[in-house]
Amino acid sequence: MGGVFGVTSKHDCVMDIFFGTDYHSHLGTKRGGMCILQEDGFNRAIHNIENSPFRSKFEDELNGMKGKWGLGAISDGEPQPLTVISNQGEYAITTVGRINNKEEIAKELLSRFPGQFMSMNGGQLNNTELVAALVSTGKDVVDGIRTAQEKIDGSMTMLVLTPDGLYAARDKVGRTPLIIGKNKDGYCAASESFAFINIGYTFERELGPAEIALLTPEEEKTVSPPGDEMHICTFLWSYFGYTTSIYEGRNVELMRNRNGAILADRDGPMDVDYVAGVPDSGVAHALGYANQSGIHYSRPLIKYTPTWPRSFMPQNQKARNLIAKMKLVPVFQIINKKKFVLVDDSIVRGTQLSETVAYLLDNGAEEIHVRSACPPIMYGCKYLNFSRSVTDMELITRRVIRELEGLDAGEGNASANPDGSDQAVSAAEIPEDIIAEYVDASTEKHAKMVEAIRQKLKFDSLRFQELDDLMKAVDVDPCKLCTYCWNGKG
Repeated sequence: MGGVFGVTSKHDCVMDIFFGTDYHSHLGTKRGGMCILQEDGFNRAIHNIENSPFRSKFEDELNGMKGKWGLGAISDGEPQPLTVISNQGEYAITTVGRINNKEEIAKELLSRFPGQFMSMNGGQLNNTELVAALVSTGKDVVDGIRTAQEKIDGSMTMLVLTPDGLYAARDKVGRTPLIIGKNKDGYCAASESFAFINIGYTFERELGPAEIALLTPEEEKTVSPPGDEMHICTFLWSYFGYTTSIYEGRNVELMRNRNGAILADRDGPMDVDYVAGVPDSGVAHALGYANQSGIHYSRPLIKYTPTWPRSFMPQNQKARNLIAKMKLVPVFQIINKKKFVLVDDSIVRGTQLSETVAYLLDNGAEEIHVRSACPPIMYGCKYLNFSRSVTDMELITRRVIRELEGLDAGEGNASANPDGSDQAVSAAEIPEDIIAEYVDASTEKHAKMVEAIRQKLKFDSLRFQELDDLMKAVDVDPCKLCTYCWNGKG
């Protein structure tokens, strides 16, 4: 996914950018960047953060940066922020989102303005560079941002830093958040509301969908009004967002507590010893479950964080599975001869959760009853790069549906399987009317899918949260929520 942070202040803002950006590290695992507007122009630095935290990569740059305005980014993809020289002057830009029609946009731009785009590994275009190219076609920055919002199929939230101030623009239908903070010296814009608390800013407001605001040290003002249509990502509450964050006035931690309580009510009495959460994003859901059910909460697995930061997540799936296991250290005295309800935020491929359950059983647990805090994921996200490497046929749900429907595997892409092996899976589409039958939690086919997943992943029991219950826990108008990954409705 990714996160952005920007500041316009009356005083030096370098440390604010440093810490504010770092507080977005849970949203991306590949690159981090900072860009400060100095008297002699932009001073920018970008580093790879796959193997070490953001903070450790920018300490050397801090002494060489000095300025009152700046921005930073945590990216799960392309290097950013970028600096641009165009007919509108020089500016810096950073983005969060996904562009599904990159090639189409690039072709149109190249036909109108002969030139070139820099390519990344594999010939991929840098999303932020493409957005900058769109912004630069406008008659001014605001017009250029509107152009980008209209032309992009997907979503795109951005910060654009110019000598006039910091333009903060939320994506067209608000799939990702953008929050304004304020202190006595100026303003900030952040993807996460908690990112500015400890550096002295207070919550001012959330931008509406498609809204563009201009921030200077003296004021923040809307320069393009918000739209009426909202489809914020529901998965922000269930998994992506940090527990202290607030989106649309709803805190993530409290939502997860409510969600877990609803799961417990659905289950009714359980013959288990403990409730546990898969660290870290399953913990708050599990606490809600434990408090509602009256079953004691425990931590049979403790995440070892000193040398295994979240950012260290290799792209190779086998390596990711191994790292996920290495992070978790068992507490034998809690596990031995005990039965657990184990709550996780979601089940995507199922590989890591299956191995976690096997790990508990190997270390003496008697039964593991798995509860997913969200419904079965049926579609790979086409808006925010959630699990960006996951194709539809890598999802455990799609593989199980294919088996239940007796569809031929045929030729396909390599996919991680629950046993950790790589095996060709069919890339052929499953008809939408068939998928719809499995999406509906009231159908026999849905029940058969859940049971097949349980058997494949070797759980003692399995329950997924129902979509209506998840939205009840979020407590935002359902018409304003994107639920594409669960039911194909974005």
